[in-house]
Amino acid sequence: MAATDIARQAGEGCRTVPLAGHVGFDSLPDQLVNQSISQGFCFNILCVGETGLGKSTLMDTLFNTKFEGEPATHTQPGVQLQSNTYDLQESNVGLKLTIVSTVGFGDQINKEDSYRPIVEFIDAQFEAYLQEELKIRRLLHNYHDSRIHACLYFIAPTGHSLKSLDLVTMKKLDSKVNVIPIIAKSDAISKSELTKFKIKITSELVSNGVQIYQFPMDDEAVAEVNGTMNAHLPFAVIGSTEELKIGNKMVKVRQYPWGTVQVENEAHCDFVKLREMLIRVNMEDLREQTHSRHYELYRRCKLEEMGFKDTDPDSKPFSLQETYEAKRNEFLGELQKKEEEMRQMFVQRVKEKEAELKEAEKELHEKFDRLKKLHQDEKKKLEDKKKSLDDEVNAFKQRKTAAELLQSQGSQAGGSQTLKRDKEKKNFYCFTVNSAVCCMLHETQGPAFFNLVFSSCTKSKGEDCHCRRVRVPYCLKSETNQFPLPPKCVRIHTHTHTHTHTTQVFTVSLCPGKTPSPDLRGILNGSVLC
Repeated sequence: MAATDIARQAGEGCRTVPLAGHVGFDSLPDQLVNQSISQGFCFNILCVGETGLGKSTLMDTLFNTKFEGEPATHTQPGVQLQSNTYDLQESNVGLKLTIVSTVGFGDQINKEDSYRPIVEFIDAQFEAYLQEELKIRRLLHNYHDSRIHACLYFIAPTGHSLKSLDLVTMKKLDSKVNVIPIIAKSDAISKSELTKFKIKITSELVSNGVQIYQFPMDDEAVAEVNGTMNAHLPFAVIGSTEELKIGNKMVKVRQYPWGTVQVENEAHCDFVKLREMLIRVNMEDLREQTHSRHYELYRRCKLEEMGFKDTDPDSKPFSLQETYEAKRNEFLGELQKKEEEMRQMFVQRVKEKEAELKEAEKELHEKFDRLKKLHQDEKKKLEDKKKSLDDEVNAFKQRKTAAELLQSQGSQAGGSQTLKRDKEKKNFYCFTVNSAVCCMLHETQGPAFFNLVFSSCTKSKGEDCHCRRVRVPYCLKSETNQFPLPPKCVRIHTHTHTHTHTTQVFTVSLCPGKTPSPDLRGILNGSVLC
């Protein structure tokens, strides 16, 4: 039989029995009180409102002390939450008080998301407590509970209606914290305007479905006073730490040129009502409501998100072990599915990458083949060119060798040729025709003809001249008399005008059947070689 069934049967079968005498468990409340006093209490207040509405001053007035803190400015880029914790002692009761203030709330041009940091802060405190509860080794008795127990929402004393920012923010907070609306600096409007303003605020809260904290009516001891105080919501309060002696006692006041406003005078404001309801009567109820209502709602939603439920589809109680196993199996299945998807994706990407690498490798091989072929062609061209140069070098060497051989042979016959050249020098004849000088070279290679042209004349410009061009045949004169024809001497005489031409007798010999060489042409053109 399951433990839950046993507990249910035990609860159903409970019966009342009388006691025969005093046992002593009637001292349990005293034990609880003593234990609570020894452990101390904690209380956390969240102050939400625009900058300059007197949040810090009201906290100082409410707890009759001076909390540390710097005044906020209107230049904050966003909403920030500033938390400060203080240890207070009254009689023998200790209180760990945490005051969280919204810095920069309502100071931005775009106020659409001004509530979001506040909601996230409250959820963060719930999450921290839930994580502490879910630990295997829990230390809740020593854990500092930072969950918000009361939210004092400060409303600006405009006298008209609630701002859209106030309605939206309170609507977002009413399911997460105990919202207590208060009108700050209520001495800024008259009593009649304040009464109408309270009615207008209550009407707008009801019409917009905003659920503010209602003081409990189930306890008969405080039901009457709580019912009366519920009718005074929202409270119109004034805060001040300035004291002034009025009569025989010192009271907290705010002084103006037109008069003095007493903070603790119920005819002037609702500060005393707020202090009574918040601290002296309903502080424990605020703590209990935070734990049993708001935290339980958050815890249930989180556990449902994690897959935990109270009953199965058949309306049977769910076992935590079974729920854990089912959730674990579901998680493992999802994990395996994601792992398989990632593996398939990885394999696909690897295949795509391999295809890309193969394509790149193919392109590289093709490029390598092209470069290799180009290299081979260039190499072949260079080899052919090298072979041609080698052939030319060999041919040059052969010609050089032949030339050196001929030169050596010519050097051997150098002596005889020198003598022969000396004999032939006398066959050079110099002649002058009209101041033109020519020199004829005699060679013993056979008969030839030579066209000798006389065209130079010493006649001055403007005078008549009839110089003739004469073609004269000649025979070679052989030193060795190999040719039967003797050399001929030709006398050329020209005289056709009054001035005198030069007449010479000479013998001409040239290479047989050849025209004069360039050197001989130069000689014939006027070079002197005698």
